[in-house]
Amino acid sequence: MFIKNFFRLDLRRLILLLAFASAAVTLINGLNASYQVQRQLLIDQTLESNHVYASKLATSTENFLRAAQQQFAFSAVELSAQMDNRKLLQHTADRLLNQTNSFNSVVIVDQTGQVLATSPETLQILGEQLASPGAVQALREQKPLISAPYISAANNLLVFISHPVFSPSGQYLGYVGGSLYLKERSILNDLLGKHYYEDGSYLYVVDQNRRLLYHPDAGRIGSQVTGNSVIEAVISGEDGTQQVRNSQGTKMLAGYAPIKVASWGIVAQRPLEATLAPLNSQMQIVIRHTLPLALITLLLIWWLARLISRPLWQLADNAQTLDHPCTAKRIQRVRSWYFESAELKRAMLLGVNLLHTRIGQLKNDAATDPLTGLNNRRGSEMALEMLEHECTPFSVLAIDIDHFKRVNDTYGHDSGDLVLQALAQLMRACTRKEDLPCRTGGEEFIILLPNAQLNTAKELAERLRQQVANTEMPDVGRITISIGIAEWPLQAHEPAQVLKYADKALYKAKGNGRNRCEIYPSPVHQAEKKIPA
Repeated sequence: MFIKNFFRLDLRRLILLLAFASAAVTLINGLNASYQVQRQLLIDQTLESNHVYASKLATSTENFLRAAQQQFAFSAVELSAQMDNRKLLQHTADRLLNQTNSFNSVVIVDQTGQVLATSPETLQILGEQLASPGAVQALREQKPLISAPYISAANNLLVFISHPVFSPSGQYLGYVGGSLYLKERSILNDLLGKHYYEDGSYLYVVDQNRRLLYHPDAGRIGSQVTGNSVIEAVISGEDGTQQVRNSQGTKMLAGYAPIKVASWGIVAQRPLEATLAPLNSQMQIVIRHTLPLALITLLLIWWLARLISRPLWQLADNAQTLDHPCTAKRIQRVRSWYFESAELKRAMLLGVNLLHTRIGQLKNDAATDPLTGLNNRRGSEMALEMLEHECTPFSVLAIDIDHFKRVNDTYGHDSGDLVLQALAQLMRACTRKEDLPCRTGGEEFIILLPNAQLNTAKELAERLRQQVANTEMPDVGRITISIGIAEWPLQAHEPAQVLKYADKALYKAKGNGRNRCEIYPSPVHQAEKKIPA
C-alpha cells in the first residue's frame, strides 16, 4: 500500500515538476527585470549628468556675464569725471575690446545716445545717435543690464551688455556697452561650443522670450521655440531634469539650469536611444546565449502541460454537454491517469444526476421577471400552453400603468422600478392562489385567471384597480391603472387571440379616460360555444 501511494501521481507533484521546468522562464523574467533596472539607472544617470553639466555651464556663463559687467562698472567709474576726454574714451573702448576678447564691439555713449567712442572703428558709427533696442533700453533704464536679443543696424543678431556712467555728483552722463554677436564667433560661442556633440547630444541657450541664443545648428539661432516643457521650466528659474521630445520628435534626456543674471536658461540633452544603445546591445548578446536553453525549456513545459491538461480538457469538453444522455459514457472513457483528474472525473459523474435536477429549477428561473418576481413573457406563454393542453377555461386581465412614462421622466427610473415592484405585490395580494400574475414588458402586466368567467374577472379587476388607486407608491404617490378583460374559449379559439382581445379592451379603457376596467365584447354567436373536449 505504501509503494502504491508513493508512486501515485497527484497534481502537487506535477506542479513541482512544472516549476523546475519553468526555471528558464523565471530566468527570462529575471533578465527582463535586470534590464528594466539598468535602463532606469542609465536614464537617471544621464539626466543627472546633463543637469550637472548644464548647471556648470550656467555658472560659467553667469560668471562671464558678471565679469563683463564688472569691467564696464570699473570703466564707468574711471570715465565719470572725464567724459569729455575723447582720447581717453577711445583708449578705454579699445582696451575693453582687446583686453579679454569678450565682446565683438564696444561703444561709449553720452546721455543723448550719441556715440563718443567705438571699437573697432570699422563700425563707422562715431558721432551717430544710436536707436537700437539695446541702446534705447540702456538710456531709458540707466542701470546695469543685459538686453534681450535683437537685430542691430548692421543686421547682426546680438545681445547688448551695458553699465551707466554717472558724474561724481550723481548726474547721468551715458553708458559703456559691449555687444555679443550670437551668430558669429564670440566668447559665448567658445564657452558653449566645447560641449561633446557626438551621439546626438547637444546643448542650447534660450532667453526669457524662448528665443535661441545658442544652438549647434547656427541656422536656428534667433528662432523662438514653443511647446517645450523644458524651456518653460528653465525660463521660470527652475533647474532639474525631464524626459522630453525635441522639435524633430526625438526622445531626449534633458538637464537644465537658469542663468539668473540674464534670465537665460541652458539645456543639455542626450537622445534616449543613444543612452540605451549599449544596454540594448548587451541584452541582445545575453538573449542569444540563453535562447537555445529557453526553447528547450518551453518545449518541455509544453509537453508536460499537454500531458497534464489532456484529461482535464476531455472532462471540460464533456462538461459542456452534461445534459446529453451519452455524456456519462464519454466521461467514463476519459483516461484520468493522475489523482486529481480521477477525483474530478468521479465528481462529474456524480454531478450529472444533480445537474439534471437543477435544469428544471433553471427553467423556472428563466420564466421569472427579476425585478418583480412575477412570471415573465416566457412564463406566461408556458402557462397558456398548459391551460390550452388541459382545456382549462380562463380569463385574462391586461394591465397597464397610466402615464408611467411621466413617472419615469419626473422621478427617475429607480422610482419607476419601485412602483413596478409595489404593483406586483398588490397583484399578488388581490389574486387567488391558482391565478398567475405576469409582467410581459415595461409597465405592462397580465393576470391569467383559470376557471374564472368574465364577471369574476371583472370583480377582481375592479378590486385591484381600486387598491392601486388608494395606495401610496414609494417616492411617487398615487397612480392609476387601466385594465382590459377577455375570456377563453368564450371569445376566441386560440389563447394567443384572447390576449389580443384583452389588449384591445385595455386600449378602450385608456381611450375612455383611464383608471377603469373594460371587457372585450362577446359576439352573440360565440356566447353559446362550449369548452373544447
